[in-house]
Formats: sequence, structure tokens, C-alpha cells
Amino acid sequence: MTDTRNRTDYRNAPFREVDFMPVDLAIERRDDGTLVIGTNIPMPDVDANIPRDFARSAAAKGDATAIAVRGADGAWHNTSYAELKRQIDGATQWLIDHVPAGRSVIVMGENSVASAVMQLACYAARVIHTPVSPAYGLSGGDHARLRHVIAKVKPAAIYADPLAPFAKAIAETKTDEMIVISTDPAPFGADAVALEELTGTAPTDAVAESIEKIDVEDVASHMMTSGSTGLPKVVQLSLAAITANTSQAKGFLGRIAGWGDVMLDWLPWHHAAGASVLRTTLLEGGALHVDHGKPVPGLFDASIRNLSEIAVSYYNNVPSGYALLVDALETNAELRRTFFSKMLLMLYGGAGLPQHVYDRLQTLAVEETGHRIHMTTGYGMTEMVSGCMAIHFPTDRVGIGLPGPGLEVKLVPYDERYEVRLRGGNRMKGYLDEPERTAAAFDEEGFYKTGDLARFHDEARPEEGLAFAGRLAEEFKLANGTWVYGGQLREGLLKALTGLAAELVLCDDNRPYLALLVWPRPDAPADVLDQIAARLKAFNKGQQGGSATIRRVALLTTPPSVDAHEISDKATINRRAVLDHRQADVERLFADPPGDGVRQV
Repeated sequence: MTDTRNRTDYRNAPFREVDFMPVDLAIERRDDGTLVIGTNIPMPDVDANIPRDFARSAAAKGDATAIAVRGADGAWHNTSYAELKRQIDGATQWLIDHVPAGRSVIVMGENSVASAVMQLACYAARVIHTPVSPAYGLSGGDHARLRHVIAKVKPAAIYADPLAPFAKAIAETKTDEMIVISTDPAPFGADAVALEELTGTAPTDAVAESIEKIDVEDVASHMMTSGSTGLPKVVQLSLAAITANTSQAKGFLGRIAGWGDVMLDWLPWHHAAGASVLRTTLLEGGALHVDHGKPVPGLFDASIRNLSEIAVSYYNNVPSGYALLVDALETNAELRRTFFSKMLLMLYGGAGLPQHVYDRLQTLAVEETGHRIHMTTGYGMTEMVSGCMAIHFPTDRVGIGLPGPGLEVKLVPYDERYEVRLRGGNRMKGYLDEPERTAAAFDEEGFYKTGDLARFHDEARPEEGLAFAGRLAEEFKLANGTWVYGGQLREGLLKALTGLAAELVLCDDNRPYLALLVWPRPDAPADVLDQIAARLKAFNKGQQGGSATIRRVALLTTPPSVDAHEISDKATINRRAVLDHRQADVERLFADPPGDGVRQV
């Protein structure tokens, strides 16, 4: 990692010129200190009938590239809009013929042309598109999450590709009526059908008739919540809600995001944020290049290769991905040249972006181009479809920004911060078959309770936006009753351990003091634990009280477990799941005397 101290002061450089949505806030101030914030900027008009909207896009783009996927030969293989539409129409006809409207079809696989076909065909056939993480079919044990989803949504069919890794899970969980769809359906005999049969079906007038019959208020998609220590909740979304979110994104980012241009994205399409990228790019006529890299050490190399080759004006990742990216940018001149050549906007979501990562990115941008690059956020959640707040104004401070068109943000006072609640046309219809959880998710005015905390950068100047200030679920008490503000403390610790720690987890509720479990970086030195302990001693000197002082630290040698829900599909760490799954590690931290591999700080 390159030391950016005593280098270019990026704050003196101008931003690259872009055309942002104006800041025009509507603010209601209530007597109890609650604020309700929205924007006076209207939502762009978007057709909520997504299959009909895509048909317009496909007709306009014709032979232009819609989706590009890197093949085993290392080359990009392009699928045109015309070919994509042909495959979607065939699959739609097959679904009309074999799956009753209103039933569910599970889609399980990596991002691919076929996954995109299945999504849009389900919408067109008025079948409920139900994407799930490939991890549901790869995990061991009794495949609890896949079994749970099947019991919930009662699917008529499941698409899975490649089939071999998922075959055991499907065989153990499928019902007798479920049809298996795959490029290699042979293992399931008469219960399966080849994907080519779907895409090769000759469409009839029934396809266009089905599209015109779509009621955009009906449930069109089942999306799974991620990051939970338990089984996922099934979020019910209508095309009206999905389109409202698309309209919000176009409102505050559409002028500069470049969805109609060349796109490169890794976010999984079974997740809200990835689905938003796919949908918006195809509706805007862009060329989406599928990045099969992931923002975790060892898997990010594929992303580096792609980013070194493809210049884009818009880039999207989670904070952990940006931490890996900035390390690579500081040592790879070719990557720097390509990455910054067209870049206008960088977006992050999933968690708060550490200020030190932002500072290093901007230092590199200015040294490469002479300009700062605008950085925004995609704050949102599956229950609100996807990102619905953004920084849509020039700033050098990280945060979650301001609401997009059609969104109201309710800020309920919580100590010196605010609890964040959201309401708008992009709100879910509820959790499938869970009326009590659905009722508990909303307040008496219909605002979704996010569980997140925020504060203004400047209370007197709300137009400067909101900053992420933690999650209620991440705040816990020590044995003496002192509150630990986990989100803020974690950010500070990651900054202090830059170059040594890939991720970390604070331990633990109702303990006499704070301790730390750390995943070291793959390139960390042999004495990484001693170096971490030394850094923590220096960190502690700047803290006040035991609620922010680390007393002991140990390393984790096995990566986060998807099976144990320790890591979400967006590569964010679930603290509670890690502590529950690694009780032996927690106990050696707090043992007296401390266990093997534990350092006193």
C-alpha cells in the first residue's frame, strides 16, 4: 500500500464537471424534534410495465450489445438487444404454456444472459420472479435456506445453471410438481427441461397479450433479505414499486451515471442493488459487462483485470471493494489510467465508506487526471427495492446523502442522532405470509423502519446531506452498562489497521471490556498480530472510556462462512452471526489467562 501522506492535496482540485439533480429540499419540522425530508424535484416518467419498456429499448438498439460475459477463452461474448429480446419472447411463451400466472419461478445462478432472460420472461408471463443466491444451493447440511424459500413461495419451477453444483440441493428440496430448468437437465429426467427449449419456443400473440395484461400493482418479484442470522424474509415487490425505484435513480443519478453507455458491474442480480443495475442498464440501452469478480481478497483479481481493460464513467461497489480497489490503484499504473480515464461518478452502498478510503481514492484521481471524481452513495434496502437516497451534489465528505424523487425520509431523534425511516412508491408490499413481521416493519404513518442511524453533516445546513451513524443492531452494552457504538468504532478501527486487517468483529455483549477478532489481509506480514496489537495501543490513546478501548485481539484464520450467515451476498460482515458461529474464538479472547494466539493491548 502506498502512503498518501505528503502527497497531492486533492481538496484544492476541482471536481470533474457533471450535471447533478438540483438540491431543492422540502422539510417538515415537528414539535417532538422529528423531521420529514423530501425533494421538490418530480420523479421522471417511467413506464411501470417493464417488459413493454424493454421492448421499446430492444427495438431502438437492435444489434447493439445488451450483455457481455467473459467466456472460458478469456474473450468477451456479446448478446445483442435483438437476440436478448428473441430469447425472452421464447421463454415467455414457454412460461405462459406451462406455469400459471401468479405462480413463482426460482432463479438460482451467477449473473448470465440466461438469468436476465428468466427475469424479464417471468415479468412478461406474469409469473413471480424469485431470484435466490447460488449459496442457497451450494451450502452443506440440510440446505435450510433453499428449503425455507421453497416452502414459502411454492414454486412451479426452478432455473439453476450450471446444474451440477446445485443438483444435490435441488434433489433434496424440490417438490414433485417443480420443473427443473437448466442447460443440462439430464439428471432430473422427466422432471426437467432444457433452457434451449424455453428460449427456442416460437412466440405467439399470447406474449404481447400477456404483457398488456400486466397489473403493475401485483407482486412481480420475491426478493430475499440478506445479512440475517436467521432464515431470509421474502420481500414482495410489485412492478410499480420496482419502477418507482428506477425513476428515483434516474432522477438523481441519470444525468451522469451513464446507464445508456458501457457498464461494468459485479453485484449479483439476485440482490436488490444488482437487480437495479441490470434493469436500469437494459431499459436505458446500455452495454452491461458482467464482472465475475467479488470484493473479497483473492476474488477481486478478476475485477482488476476487467477494470484495467474497460473504461466506464460510472462505478459501483461496496466499501470493502473500494478498500481493495484503492490498494490496487496505488500499485498499478495501467489500472489507474483506464479506471480514471472516463470516470465521472463512483457509487458505494451496503455500509458507510471510511473517510480514509475516500481520501486515498481522491488523491489518486487528482494525481492521474487533475480532477476529483464525484462520489455518491446508493443507500437503500430490499424492502425499498434498492438505493433511494444519494449524494447528488458536490462534496468531499462521505455520507448517505439526500432523498431521491418521490421518497420521504423521516428522522426520529435518537440521542444526538436520528433513526432513519423511509416512505415512497418504492415500498415493498410486505413480507410473504408474515403479517406480524410486516406490521412491525412500519410505523403508524407507513414509514419503513430501517434500523439505521444518521446525523447531518451540518444541522444548520441540511442541504449538505446526512452521514451514516451506525445501526441499532450493532450497538450493544458492556457488563457495566456502557453503550458501545459499534458502527462508528468499527470504521475507526479499520482505518487504524489499514494494511493489516481485511475485516474485523467487535466482541462482545455483556463482557467486562472490548476485544477484537481480525481477519488479516492476505499480504499481511508474518508478525501481523504483533503489529495489530501495537496499532491498537496507539488507537486506544485517542479514545475516552472503555466503550471505545480495545483490551485484547486475536486473528481469525478461516474466511467468513456463507453457510453460517457470516457474510452477505454484498460481502458485508454480520457481527452477530460471527460471534454465534465462533464461540470458541470468543471464549479464548476473554479467558483468564487469555487463550492461545491472543494479544493483550
